[in-house]
Amino acid sequence: MPESRNHGPLPALLLALTVTTGVVDAVSYLVLGHVFVANMTGNVVFSGFAVSGVGGVSWSATLLAVAAFGAGAYLGGRHVGGSTTHRGRLLALSTAAQCAVVLVAAGLAALADPGRRAVQLALVALLAVAMGMQNAVVRRLAVPDLTTTVLTLTTAGLFADRTTARVRGVRVASILAMAAGALGGGLLLRHADVAAPLWTAAGLLAGCSVAADRLSRGRSAEAWG
Repeated sequence: MPESRNHGPLPALLLALTVTTGVVDAVSYLVLGHVFVANMTGNVVFSGFAVSGVGGVSWSATLLAVAAFGAGAYLGGRHVGGSTTHRGRLLALSTAAQCAVVLVAAGLAALADPGRRAVQLALVALLAVAMGMQNAVVRRLAVPDLTTTVLTLTTAGLFADRTTARVRGVRVASILAMAAGALGGGLLLRHADVAAPLWTAAGLLAGCSVAADRLSRGRSAEAWG
């Protein structure tokens, strides 16, 4: 995709989603049994550890996360947003749906005992569905270097490619956004309860949805790229 393509407000909104990823994966990895709900590459590696019987990794949580992520990706890719061609409206609809799922997870974490294995697995499933939806919609938006969940190619490109300062800035911002989300999620877990970072993630998603909706009303589809 050409670097010169105008993506309108999308980069800023996708950076907010990248922060959300860091927050949510902090919860899943630190509290829910060393499993990721957004980073499926890590879960593929963890599944190998689980089968080998080393590393203290739960194969049930890992496989559940992958399956739920796939279900969320199916919903996000084929149903959320319908046939809309307006990228802003697509993002508004998808983040609203994602926010609803994360709110359910936050409510469960607040009302139930997150130390119970059944509750942990339910949280893994809900959060993985939400992140699968996010990934599918971000693929449809196709903004370079802003995948919101995977930074391997972004990091490689930062060092390997000869490109413009703007592109390098986007890549650095993406990396810092996820790190900031993970830091924030970790601090909330340290000083509050499990529900706190999930409420925060839901708030970020709600803000992103509202912003995308309002900006969509004032801009044509062409202004979003």
